[in-house]
Amino acid sequence: MFPDAVNFDIFLAVMAVTAVVVFITLHYVEAGYGVSYTRRWGPTVDNRLGWVLMEAPVFIAMALLWWHSGRRFEAAPLVMFLLFEFHYFQRSFIFPLLIRSRGRMPLSIIAMGVTFNVLNALMQGGWIFYISPEGRYPMSWLWSPQFMAGTVIFFAGWIVNVHSDYIIRHLRRPGDRRHYIPRGGMFRYVSSANYFGEFVEWTGFAILTWSASGAVFALWTFANLAPRAGKLRDRYAREFGEEFTSLGRKRIIPFIY
Repeated sequence: MFPDAVNFDIFLAVMAVTAVVVFITLHYVEAGYGVSYTRRWGPTVDNRLGWVLMEAPVFIAMALLWWHSGRRFEAAPLVMFLLFEFHYFQRSFIFPLLIRSRGRMPLSIIAMGVTFNVLNALMQGGWIFYISPEGRYPMSWLWSPQFMAGTVIFFAGWIVNVHSDYIIRHLRRPGDRRHYIPRGGMFRYVSSANYFGEFVEWTGFAILTWSASGAVFALWTFANLAPRAGKLRDRYAREFGEEFTSLGRKRIIPFIY
């Protein structure tokens, strides 16, 4: 199913370079969904459906990679698989149900999201179940320093991400169309605390797998979310002025960026 390790490394290198290109590009191009939605991205679907269509493929692709692998019942790879699917089950099937807004999502954005998500499943599942050397992840890996530290970071990021989404969802009462500054939680330090949580989460995954594929995913997460966080911070500054700028929040990484 997969090429040899050399070709897989080339695949990872191409993905890493593409992430850098995306990071630069998104400083000049609006992401096209959420508060940045515009009609120029083409036909749209309901926001809730859009999230399911965009995120569910990675959940399914990773499950297929796991199922067809001879390593599927090895303890450490199985736990890594479950952690990955834990995130994407919430993102694919729970998060969309919690969305309160009646927003729209362009099909073009969904298509781009699906493309990356499937490639990411190939990166993570390919490494864990097919490319990593035999014996790379024995059962003892589950109590290695990398796995334990990475798992703590992974869940810390997940908690920040979910809690920040909760704060955003409850900024307005039903029927209220005004905009508000998110407050509380990690919003004390950054304007996009939900993005910070997701970046921390996948940094934890990179550590617990101790893999180049995990590191490339963390890089992609930052490349995709950091420019958007910067645009959101600028939007808050324009809309709320000193009320927001006086808070001294960074974009996505507390005290740094």
